[in-house]
Amino acid sequence: MSSTALRHTALDALHRSLGAMMTDFAGWDMPLRYGSERDEHTAVRTRAGLFDLSHMGEITVTGPQAAALLDFALVGNIGGVRSGRARYTMICREDGGILDDLIVYRLADTEYMVVANASNAQVVLDALVERAAGFDAEVRDDRDAYALIAVQGPESPGILASLTDADLDGLKYYAGLPGTVAGVPALIARTGYTGEDGFELFVKPEHAVELWQALTRAGEGVGLVPCGLSCRDTLRLEAGMPLYGHELSTALTPFDAGLGRVVKFEKDGDFVGREALARAAEQALEKPPRVLVGLVAEGRRVPRAGFAVVAGGEVIGEVTSGAPSPTLGKPIAMAYVDAAHAAPGTSGVGVDIRGSHEPYEVVALPFYRRQK
Repeated sequence: MSSTALRHTALDALHRSLGAMMTDFAGWDMPLRYGSERDEHTAVRTRAGLFDLSHMGEITVTGPQAAALLDFALVGNIGGVRSGRARYTMICREDGGILDDLIVYRLADTEYMVVANASNAQVVLDALVERAAGFDAEVRDDRDAYALIAVQGPESPGILASLTDADLDGLKYYAGLPGTVAGVPALIARTGYTGEDGFELFVKPEHAVELWQALTRAGEGVGLVPCGLSCRDTLRLEAGMPLYGHELSTALTPFDAGLGRVVKFEKDGDFVGREALARAAEQALEKPPRVLVGLVAEGRRVPRAGFAVVAGGEVIGEVTSGAPSPTLGKPIAMAYVDAAHAAPGTSGVGVDIRGSHEPYEVVALPFYRRQK
C-alpha cells in the first residue's frame, strides 16, 4: 500500500513530534515505538504506558431489536449484558470460522458499541449490516467518530483519577461509563490488551490531542511513557491474549482456539454458525484439536509465526506468535500443538528455527499474570 493511501489518527502529528517510528498497520500509519520497545514494555508492567488505539473499528448498533440482532449475529449472549458492562465475544461465519474477536459495550438499553480489530473492521461492519436484515435495528459505521486512547499499567488508576471525578473504584474490569476526563467527554472503559489494569478512553477525534497531553502531564511524576504497537504485542503475548491473524482465523472455530466458552448455545434463538459450532464442540470432546500452548525457550533464538513445532523428528504443531519476553528474559511463543504434547512440562519439544531444532519447554498460558 502506498503511503499516500494510509489513514492517519488525530494524534499523527503528535506522534511524529515525539520521534515515533511509524508503521503501516491495517492501512493506518501507527507508532511502532518511540524509543526502546523493551523500556516501553517495562513501563507498562511496572508504571504506566499511553497508547493511541484509534485504528480500532467502532460500530454502533441501536434500536428496539439491537440486542436480538447481536444475539443472532455474534456467538455470545449479548442481550444478557447489563448497561455499562462489556463482553468479549466473536463473530463467526456460517461454517464456524472466526471472522473476528470483539468487545461489545452495552451503552444503554437499546444502544451497543461493537469494537472490532482494525484489520477486520470492514468485514465485521459488512457482516453486521447483512445480518441486520429483518431486525428493527440500525448498524452505524462509527470508525471516524472516535479516537481511542489507552492508559495501561499499575499507575494508570491514579493517573486517571487525577483527571476525572468518575467513580473509577466502582468501575469493574470489562465495564464502561460515560464521564469527563481533563474536561473532555469520554466513554471510560476498564479494558485493555496488556495483562495490566488500565483504561481505554473513547473520545471525539478533535479532543484526542488535548486528552493525550493532559494524561502525559498527569503521568509525569510516576513514569508514564508513550507506547507503540510493538510493545503492545509483547505485552499481549505474555498475557496469553490471542491476536487475529495469528491465534485466530477463519480456518479455526472458537473451539479450535480453546475459546469455546465464548459460544453460548443456551441463549434464545438461532445464531449464525450455531450448527457448525455445535459439531465443533462435539468433535473437540471426542478428539481434542491442536491445543494452544505456551513455549519458553531454553536458548536465545526467537521463534516466529509459522515456524514448525517438532518432537521426535515429527512436526506436531506451529508457532502462531513469538518474541523475546522482557518480563521472563527469554524468548516465548504461543503455538498450536497436538494434544499429546500439550501438557505443561512435556519434554522433547522443539521449534524448527531455520533447520535447527531449538529446545522449548511447554507451559500453561498465560506466561504472565499480574498480582491483584
